[in-house]
Amino acid sequence: MDHGDRIEDALKAALVRVTADRCPPKLASALDYALFPGGARVRPRLCLAVAAACGDDAPQLADAAASSIELLHCASLIHDDLPCFDDAETRRGKPSVHRAYGEPLAVLAGDALIVAAFETLGLGIAIDCRRSAGLISIVARAVGGPTGIVAGQAWECEDSIPMDEYHQAKTGSLFSAATMAGALAAGAEPEQWRTLGERLGESYQIADDICDLVADPGERGKPIGRDRDLGRPNAAGALGVSGALGRLRALLEEAVASVPDCPGKAALSEHILTSAQPYLPKQISRVAA
Repeated sequence: MDHGDRIEDALKAALVRVTADRCPPKLASALDYALFPGGARVRPRLCLAVAAACGDDAPQLADAAASSIELLHCASLIHDDLPCFDDAETRRGKPSVHRAYGEPLAVLAGDALIVAAFETLGLGIAIDCRRSAGLISIVARAVGGPTGIVAGQAWECEDSIPMDEYHQAKTGSLFSAATMAGALAAGAEPEQWRTLGERLGESYQIADDICDLVADPGERGKPIGRDRDLGRPNAAGALGVSGALGRLRALLEEAVASVPDCPGKAALSEHILTSAQPYLPKQISRVAA
């Protein structure tokens, strides 16, 4: 099965669990709205690509890891768009969840997706207790404190924001979780896959910063210029677009070089390079290639 099909099937199964029986209809609708149609599914695709490179001997665990990471990513988008944070009107080319369903349901939908992510991981205990326990720990550290998504969001409440720590927590942590969880789901040692996730997380953040400066809002599916408006660090603003592109290329080279020896190393290296192009605005991705 194609990785994309595996991800969508796993997300649909998680949604069924969350919305079954007597779930309030508006909450069920908000959850479906937040998950589908999705974006590029960059993080779960990376997770499954690493699992495949390591042999993918427990695909149900890999699917659980990948889908839990996407559930958490979608939860973070809902909360990030709220008026108390970015106050974004659109996401993925349509009204953000709080615009479509109101703030109370948006908060609750984000919370429900967080719980669904860990329920999904917990179900893997019946498949392999040791690996599942490790997966829960990896993913939990990526979303909590002191260096996960919550910490990344919390940096925005401080008087000064260290750009490297902020970007690593808000973006890089979930990429590291994707590579480490993909490896562990397939029985490989996860820690040696951390560097790959860190490099890809930073590259994605730089691409996102470039988009925030120069992308077309219609192409991006959400507002641009928010870093400037909200006074947040932006790598492209600090380095210039040309400098940011140079850093992006270097990071992708470092990412490929960091891939540990594994049966699918060549295929994974190709995935890393080809999947980077959609990060960028169309007119820049051609130059960056």
